[in-house]
Amino acid sequence: MLKKTLVLALLAASSATFAGNWQVKVGGSVVAPSEDNNTLANGALTHVKADSAYSFTPSVEYFFGESNVSAELLLATPLKHDVKTNGQKIASFKELPPTLTVKYNFKNSTRFTPYVGVGATAVIPWGEKIAVPGAKLKADNAYGVAGQVGFNFQPADAKNWGVFVDVRYADIGSDLKLNGTKIGTLDVNPWVYTIGYSYRF
Repeated sequence: MLKKTLVLALLAASSATFAGNWQVKVGGSVVAPSEDNNTLANGALTHVKADSAYSFTPSVEYFFGESNVSAELLLATPLKHDVKTNGQKIASFKELPPTLTVKYNFKNSTRFTPYVGVGATAVIPWGEKIAVPGAKLKADNAYGVAGQVGFNFQPADAKNWGVFVDVRYADIGSDLKLNGTKIGTLDVNPWVYTIGYSYRF
């Protein structure tokens, strides 16, 4: 009997700990690179930039107890960027941008909860193509820092549901190699604009 009571107590405690601590978010994002003045191949290519891309961006967030601090992992469906020099397409690549941020949530008496966050991001590229017959382009994995501001709004009749809007910035660029030789770094430094739904367990 004591053993059964202990098991039930542990299950109840575990359930209470889990409840309210996790949030999932689903949204749509515009990834807009801000760097448009890259120079590659010893100056042969100037004003090189990656075009904007669009993605479905789910994320999962954990809230640390009753504190204002949480951690959010942003994922995404694959993004495809065209790369242009002086407005002319010369290459393209696909990428995944997983991003982990630690956030501070400004709790208050309203249904709006603003937040700010800072953390780390990555670019995992593949599917590189270049408009040079027989040439092989390779973009390296890259890592950088990311910042985030936004808010979550929970309507009065929505129980655990909410809507959110946020803006992120990442300081990141990928080294490019043509036929195995480095030709420079493609700085992307994107702004990421997201709107979507949230659900807190």
